[in-house]
Amino acid sequence: MANAALELTQEQKLEQKLSPQQIQYIKLLQLDTFELEQRIEEEMEENPLLEEGLGEEEQREEAEIEATAEEMENEMETEEEEDFDVEDLLNNTDDLYGYNAQPGYRGDEEDRDRPMPSDPTLPEQLQEQLSFLDLGDTDQIIADQIIGSIDEDGYLKRETDSILDDILFNHGVEVTEDDVERVLRQVQSLDPAGIAARDLRECLLLQLHRMPKDVDGRNTAIAMLEDHYEAFTKKHFDTLKTRLDVDDRELKRAFDLIRQRLDPKPGEGEFSEETNYITPDFTVRYVDGEFVITLNGRNAPDLHISRHYRRMLQKIKTQKASDDEEVDEDTEEFLKDKFSSAQWFIDSINQRRHTMYLVMDAIVQLQEDFFRYGEGNLKPMILKDVAEIIDMDISTVSRVVNGKYVQTEWGVYELKYFFSEGLETVDGEEVSNKEVKAELQRIVDAEDKTDPMSDSALADALEETGFKIARRTVSKYRKQLGIPVARLRREIVLEDDA
Repeated sequence: MANAALELTQEQKLEQKLSPQQIQYIKLLQLDTFELEQRIEEEMEENPLLEEGLGEEEQREEAEIEATAEEMENEMETEEEEDFDVEDLLNNTDDLYGYNAQPGYRGDEEDRDRPMPSDPTLPEQLQEQLSFLDLGDTDQIIADQIIGSIDEDGYLKRETDSILDDILFNHGVEVTEDDVERVLRQVQSLDPAGIAARDLRECLLLQLHRMPKDVDGRNTAIAMLEDHYEAFTKKHFDTLKTRLDVDDRELKRAFDLIRQRLDPKPGEGEFSEETNYITPDFTVRYVDGEFVITLNGRNAPDLHISRHYRRMLQKIKTQKASDDEEVDEDTEEFLKDKFSSAQWFIDSINQRRHTMYLVMDAIVQLQEDFFRYGEGNLKPMILKDVAEIIDMDISTVSRVVNGKYVQTEWGVYELKYFFSEGLETVDGEEVSNKEVKAELQRIVDAEDKTDPMSDSALADALEETGFKIARRTVSKYRKQLGIPVARLRREIVLEDDA
């Protein structure tokens, strides 16, 4: 058998690899303020050398420790480069690259440990109410299965057959469709009204049937949803008036009742001001002719290496220099690893803060008119524009922008709000498409609701205000704004309401 020939080839490749510190920095960059706080807590739990804030005793000891360590270090011989250098430990690792000197890094003196309320979840609320119905064992199993199948909007999207199969498989109990329907009606009697409905029509009817019978428009609304639902969804007013034998006033009461008092998503519930707030990552103010950019204090935590472990490492250093005592190599290696990890983390936090400031500063430069004068002064801007100013990659800008908010004199805005494509006006001026959308919304809000404007009519109206765009573009923007087609925007307007 002939020997197989061996072939040797030489290939040159160019690969870009990220260091662990760079990967850590990139991950931190895309976190918002709340997520950053959680990440810092996790790191502090894993690394005993990492601490946040200074205790009074440590503040008093700080000067003494530094002075003693410096004196000892001057007496010791310099070790080889690969050995651990105590100077790294004794220097101020809170600010390795001087980022704390960056203008605008004035942290807010706010409570970082603000407690978040723990409200019961929707399933927990339903289970608590269910305990008052005194259900039998089998009915309780059915109710548990129904509640566990309700989605976040409050709807029961699972088919009855699937619920039957799950109960049989998980509990070995055989029940009928009638059993499920009977228990479902009990679950639907719980709060919030409309819960566990299988579609929008059933959800609205469940809420209407709970209302007192003397509520204006209730009976008409029930009849409309039960018997003429398709005409209701298409707003065929003339057809509804004929079939329900009502006038404009009574039909308007029914529509207003449904639109103003019923909840199409009962599972969402109500968020209190405490639980539904946004924490801005930046604040931008215009003071004495200059913009002042401030980062939220939570983005600039006071992280440092534990003084206790610094002393431990100093002791090891002294022991190695004197050769009088044996050094616990496992302890030394553990402390070195944790020291490096803590230093990398602090450095990554500082880099993150520095990059965030640069991005926000570039946005303010490009959108100066907005920050000075408010809405209506937004200019076209894309990620590349910011990336070129700060000389960083577009992906870096994207990570900073994602999920971050800024407090301005005109309100709180997500950073993504400031990015948009440009359109040219009839005068040749380039404007943000967000301005066009805002104008489109104003036109729709002011239109005659008895005769809403078609997309072509909206395009003509926009051209009159200086924005010349095609009908298909109007249709695209209308959908993005969540504005229905003209037919579905029709409303009943009574003469005394005009």
